Amino acid sequence: MPNGNLWDALHGEQCFLDWPTRHQIALGVAQGLAYLHHDLQPAIVHRDIKSTNILLNVDFQPKVADFGIAKVLQEKGAGKDSSTTIIAGTTGYFAPEYAYSCKATTKCDVYSFGIVLMELITGRKPTDVEFGENKNITSWVAWKVASNGGAMDILDKRISCLFKDEMMQVLGIAMRCTCTVPSLRPAMNEVVQLLMELDLCKLKSCKELNKFNESLPATEADDPNGT
Repeated sequence: MPNGNLWDALHGEQCFLDWPTRHQIALGVAQGLAYLHHDLQPAIVHRDIKSTNILLNVDFQPKVADFGIAKVLQEKGAGKDSSTTIIAGTTGYFAPEYAYSCKATTKCDVYSFGIVLMELITGRKPTDVEFGENKNITSWVAWKVASNGGAMDILDKRISCLFKDEMMQVLGIAMRCTCTVPSLRPAMNEVVQLLMELDLCKLKSCKELNKFNESLPATEADDPNGT
């Protein structure tokens, strides 16, 4: 894909994503997962949602890739919403209950998507030595949110000055998605709705305003017309 994958775009050195673009990516991935979980019969669980499996086209529209370990769930009429399987996926992304239950469910994908949301919000990797021993991004975020004023510290400082409110709203969605109790996580169609309800017009106008400001001369001296 022209713009590689989300991991490189977030954690590499050659690309920079503003918040409207990150929101666009989050919404696109959520819509893709909602299609797998709710529009297909039987539903499909991807089982390996992570930023390296989210490819970006020329317009930074996301494409969910690598269905090598995806599982097809039993028909709803059978009364099951899971598939017994061997543990597969990527450390830092798979849901905690998956490790002991060996059950692939749609809520496992929801958890992994929540980790990707946290990457988009913080600009950090799912696991990092800075989080401390035996800690990952979910425990680090929970610790920061619980501390006085710590929630603002987790926002990616490269972009948070203009979009703090929007980023904090998405953080709330991410924390719901990564709840340790699977039944308390939202379904992906609800996540899509929550992301769409954010003030997209404001995000779009801010993005256009940034582009306009960047096109203006830095000083009057740089503007030959003195405008």
